[in-house]
Amino acid sequence: LTIKGRPNEDAVLCTNDTTYSMRSVVLSNSVLVVTPSDGDLQLEKDRPAEDADADREAIVVRDQINEVIELSKCVPKLHQLAGLLRGKEYDGEEEDEMEDDEGVGSSWAVISMEAKQEVQDAPATQPVTYQSVRDSVQASDAELDRGLRDRRILQLNGHLRPISPSYLLRFLELVLNQLVAHNLKPDAAPVETLTNALADADDVPRAVSGQVLGWFGTIAEGKWAMDARAVVREIGLGILREHRVKVALLERWREAATDAFEQLCELPLLAGNYIVTTDLDGGPGPLKYFPSSALPVAPAARFGELFLTRPKWKSEDITPFLTDIAIDSKERDKLLLKYARATTTPDGIWYTARAQYAA
Repeated sequence: LTIKGRPNEDAVLCTNDTTYSMRSVVLSNSVLVVTPSDGDLQLEKDRPAEDADADREAIVVRDQINEVIELSKCVPKLHQLAGLLRGKEYDGEEEDEMEDDEGVGSSWAVISMEAKQEVQDAPATQPVTYQSVRDSVQASDAELDRGLRDRRILQLNGHLRPISPSYLLRFLELVLNQLVAHNLKPDAAPVETLTNALADADDVPRAVSGQVLGWFGTIAEGKWAMDARAVVREIGLGILREHRVKVALLERWREAATDAFEQLCELPLLAGNYIVTTDLDGGPGPLKYFPSSALPVAPAARFGELFLTRPKWKSEDITPFLTDIAIDSKERDKLLLKYARATTTPDGIWYTARAQYAA
């Protein structure tokens, strides 16, 4: 068990796979901590067998408990990763490294004095390691590992680096092309063959391709079984960032997914990452990239942002934007009951904002 929390945070308790909030609860009844008396064993020997009090044991009151810590499952604070890793994206470009003092000297010799001063004044970017994140982020080890995977964060040379969306989109398109070019089965592609092809033809480091393949499928006995829906969804998200017209988005998406997987390209796969705007006539307009990961984590602020964006939400439209702040559907329904007002119409259930939000 590990208790995590910085001075300005509420502490949480983490097991190997779950995070719990901690709340002090005052007890109405007294609870005593007692232990056997140190002299009990000797008293037992000296006590006559016919003693009427032979079954009575002496105890010592060690302490009195007036409150206990109540634990409740809570959502891990994985949003902290965004701040810790800001500015450390990996986009496929290798950084130049100075091998020795001579190399450093020659580099300084060819830049101006003004440039030298800018480099000297620039703050050093400290690398972020897995252990430093494990120590500071309020999440269990299993939840942290899953969060790094879901947020597409690489571990390179011992440092954590989020992969840029544009590079990830390009990588997945290259993977699909290599599967076709080498006639590889998506559910049993040899990992070595695929990573070598990506390295030789597309300059993708094997350390990168191996990790990314693991995000989008399972690797066993040297074979990669692709999760087609996950790959197609991620490609769709990458394209969604640049396309607003539904027809153009679907056309580009299906082209990138290739003929083998174009049937999976449906907008519901991208739920929780976009909204449909309204045109001047009140009909559906262009799509708007609106990822739930960019919304506030606090429930009150999350609902405030949602209802500022759109005053009225249909049930199936708003629920995808709440999955990352609720541990399950029951908790999500409690949040809706607390922060939104439901109205049932022939079209379904609609939610509007309550007059005030409680923190």
